[in-house]
Amino acid sequence: MPGQKKSKAIENPEELSGAEKCAVILLALGEDSERVWALLDEDEIKEISHAMSNLGLVSATVVERLIVEFATRMSGSGTIMGSYEQTQRMLSQFLPGDKVESLMEEIRGPAGRTMWDKLGNVNESVLANYLKNEYPQTVAVVLSKVKPDHAARVLSALPEDFAVECVNRMLRMEPVQRDILDKIELTLRNEFMSNLARTSKRDSHEMMADIFNNFDRQTEFRFMESLEERNREAAERIRALMFVFEDLGKLDPGGVQTLLRAVDKDQLGMALKGASEGLRNLFLSNMSERAAKILKDDMAAMGPVRLKDVDAAQARMVQTAKDLAQRGEIMLSEGGGDDELIY
Repeated sequence: MPGQKKSKAIENPEELSGAEKCAVILLALGEDSERVWALLDEDEIKEISHAMSNLGLVSATVVERLIVEFATRMSGSGTIMGSYEQTQRMLSQFLPGDKVESLMEEIRGPAGRTMWDKLGNVNESVLANYLKNEYPQTVAVVLSKVKPDHAARVLSALPEDFAVECVNRMLRMEPVQRDILDKIELTLRNEFMSNLARTSKRDSHEMMADIFNNFDRQTEFRFMESLEERNREAAERIRALMFVFEDLGKLDPGGVQTLLRAVDKDQLGMALKGASEGLRNLFLSNMSERAAKILKDDMAAMGPVRLKDVDAAQARMVQTAKDLAQRGEIMLSEGGGDDELIY
């Protein structure tokens, strides 16, 4: 995933890398930068675009020191802000739409200059979940190209019989022809990396779905009902994007176990008090027999609980799941649909 934007305004040009300095200059040039971009090769465009999208706030002093001759083009405050949206708008001025989309997906995706660098920054569970559906020979090639420690974690996350077969293929593997390696890279880029990047996009409906997810049930119902009266299409889109507590039932066993390790046990009991029987059984079946018995006893000892307390516990559990998904540690399914999204 892309790096964090700098939280404070950059006050010293020495804090900037070469790519970041280029990004500041091109941002300040605005539309006049088209001819400069046209002179860059693809790798340079990727590197500068990545720097631009994570730049954050740059002080007027730094901008003036870097490009004094263009200081008059800046706004009254003299500051400029680099963001994904600004980068995408600027690239769209001189590159075809599909090319811009491809570049932005790479920026949003895992960091790394090459495909294998990027794979090294993908959580092993997410990568294993993708690779388990590939041919063992393909998996062997992929794992031979990433660092040994990462390959070890991925193998550990694969089904055991499949992992052993991949190990055997790696032991017998001969040098891979360039055209075969190119095809594997292309498949990874088109089928895996693009999905990783796409799930990081956000529009106003996604943002609003997150807000609705944090409403209590009554408030959510009231706002959704009012919105349906004014803009049914928007209401339906928000509802489809919302991830609610019952959607945790779409987690695979590994995801359930990861979530169980991350949530507070008291909150888990409170959240499951208001869960459907199927969802409750899903979590209990992924616990040890002793832990499941303790949890059931704790839930029984709670007696009647307030709905707002259950809602709060479930909301915290959903947020924990989203945080884990954002870090690539589990996979979530989109609300209102059956297709899995890789985070």
